[in-house]
Amino acid sequence: MKTKLKEYFWITIGYLILAFGIKFFIAPNNIASGGVTGIAILINHFIPTISVAILMLLLNVILFIIAFIFIGGGFGGKTIYATLSLSGAIYFLDLFFPENYAITNDLLLATLFGTLLSGIGLGIVFNQNASTGGTDILAKIMNKFSHVDMGKALLIVDFVIAFSSAIIFNAEIGMYAILGVIMNGMIVDYIIQGLNTCKSIFIVSTKQDQVVKFIIEELDRSCTILDGEGGYTGKKSKMLYTVLGRREFIRLRNFIKAVDKNAFVIVSEAHEVLGEGFKNIAEY
Repeated sequence: MKTKLKEYFWITIGYLILAFGIKFFIAPNNIASGGVTGIAILINHFIPTISVAILMLLLNVILFIIAFIFIGGGFGGKTIYATLSLSGAIYFLDLFFPENYAITNDLLLATLFGTLLSGIGLGIVFNQNASTGGTDILAKIMNKFSHVDMGKALLIVDFVIAFSSAIIFNAEIGMYAILGVIMNGMIVDYIIQGLNTCKSIFIVSTKQDQVVKFIIEELDRSCTILDGEGGYTGKKSKMLYTVLGRREFIRLRNFIKAVDKNAFVIVSEAHEVLGEGFKNIAEY
């Protein structure tokens, strides 16, 4: 229950950041950089009486129906919650600010800040194994019937939307929309990797027993003891291998520094760790 609440908390933080980026940067400047948001912005140009928030909600409902028909109901409660709440958040902001209110009308600044906020928000939502629906569904349908990889299918859909904005608005807005598509993918990947990064650590120490005890008892983690042999000395030795969070690694580093200043420690980034003590591999 606690884990679920934590997941929904972070999904809420994610869609609120995303809603802020859409409301104050992307939508009022007509930067249709992919997704249901982009489609809603394009439709809103022809039907301005229907807000972007309402159009996003209608489009997502239609896409969910299409998904149930063509690819089954493989969309969890977290995705439905994020999708509907995102539209609700933008609609709520529309009540307090004019629909076309923008913090800046400079297209470059709007693209940079709007895409940055959108990428951070989406990255947080995706990191909780959820999504905001939308063109993910179109990409899945394309993947099912044309066997195009999901990543490529999503990129194709978003680029089509961005190119359409160049035709409907003008070439300059279209170019900024394409820039937004490229930046968004990079930011989402960076955020997901950053949130999931752990430290992969190899340790050679004469105080091995103390280090093992500290990892198990103080950090509540485990480690693997590997047999080794010095290439230069030919001496048999033991090597410890463990994976820790960033804060845990700092504690371990300080402990090793205190008990064995001659220890040999190798540290590298582990961008995804699945299994006991970390993310449940069954969710992937």
